[in-house]
Amino acid sequence: MRCPYCGHYDSKVIDSRSSDREGGSSIRRRRECKSCETRFTTYERIEKTSRMMVIKKDGTRVPLDPRKILSGIQAACGKRPVSEERKMEIVTEVEELIHREFEREIDSIEIGRHVARLLRETDQVAWIRYASEYQSFESIDQVQEAIQELKSTPPPVSGQNELFDTD
Repeated sequence: MRCPYCGHYDSKVIDSRSSDREGGSSIRRRRECKSCETRFTTYERIEKTSRMMVIKKDGTRVPLDPRKILSGIQAACGKRPVSEERKMEIVTEVEELIHREFEREIDSIEIGRHVARLLRETDQVAWIRYASEYQSFESIDQVQEAIQELKSTPPPVSGQNELFDTD
């Protein structure tokens, strides 16, 4: 690792620990330059080895881009009391779930379902905005049905599995 102070390319690691940055998928290292003996901190990100591909509605495949998930969430949460931290948590949860449950490909509809579920637990107005986009409502009746469903069923408690299948 190159020293940011003197430019020397040799340093030793003094301390190493998991970091809270990027959802715990990075490592914080305290280093000391062997030339000038100055201490500095580096962060190493753990790379995902396989590229997850998203199958879009038209059948094309594109690499998974968490920024696209975030932009959809930000559009749905526009002027709603949802913190940026919570939006990032949703993106991280969805991304981790995708990498845990799928090998190499996932349908964009599946990503939309996961995001919608987490938005419903966070903010119901943001949920209906997001659902109107990813479910492609074509009439006001479909929107009213979604709102009625929202009113009639309580949101699931996060972290709990359903007792019975709803299908």
